Amino acid sequence: MRNGSPIRLLHVYACLWGLAACLAVPGVVAQAPQPVVLDRVVAVVNNHAILASDLDDEIQLSVLDTSRAGQGVLTRQRALELLISRSLIRQQIRREDALTTEPTQEEIDSRLTETRRELPACIRQNCATDAGWKTFLARHGLTPQRVDAYMRYRLEILRFIEQRFRQGIRISQPEIESYYRDTLLPQYAPGEAVPALDAVAPRIEEILLQQQVNVLFDNWLKNLREQGDVEVLDPALESPESPNVVEGGTR
Repeated sequence: MRNGSPIRLLHVYACLWGLAACLAVPGVVAQAPQPVVLDRVVAVVNNHAILASDLDDEIQLSVLDTSRAGQGVLTRQRALELLISRSLIRQQIRREDALTTEPTQEEIDSRLTETRRELPACIRQNCATDAGWKTFLARHGLTPQRVDAYMRYRLEILRFIEQRFRQGIRISQPEIESYYRDTLLPQYAPGEAVPALDAVAPRIEEILLQQQVNVLFDNWLKNLREQGDVEVLDPALESPESPNVVEGGTR
């Protein structure tokens, strides 16, 4: 006992104290301790652990993802794929310049206002009002602090993707005209008013630009995962999918 560690001694004293308490009360029978459910590691990404509770948080917060409208509940398998991808990206951000991707509070507030206005579930509960937003958060077990952190996290990744892959891409006028002629015009029924090319050219350019960003980003993320050390510890959560990591792609 002289050489026992303080932690071990405390453990012994606690056991003795519990036993003495049971013996001191007539009729009390010591019972086996009840099992306690602890958090567990479900995956490791370059020595960074992803916990089962992280999956729960991702599923709970997915209600704020406008791109998931009509897709049902996020599965744990899909949630893990998203978390793995984001972990790889955040590690890459930390290796580069994290300050350049840090969103301002004004940007976070602006995205939150946009979400409250556009999210289908939010529209039904009138989240544009403070009372409606409070009700929405309570219904989904969320707090303003968690939502703020979620928005900050997503905006950080979006900004990184924009800075890394968008710069240097140029869309030519023939590409815009081709998209207008071959993709946009066939969407209009005969006799329906068709917008002029000049009116929609900026939007077409943005669409084509985003498509190229998505291709570059998807290839980069695939290589990042192949080169990294990713281990899924729960076989039930393994998935061949390689999902986008931000809402609605990389917009």
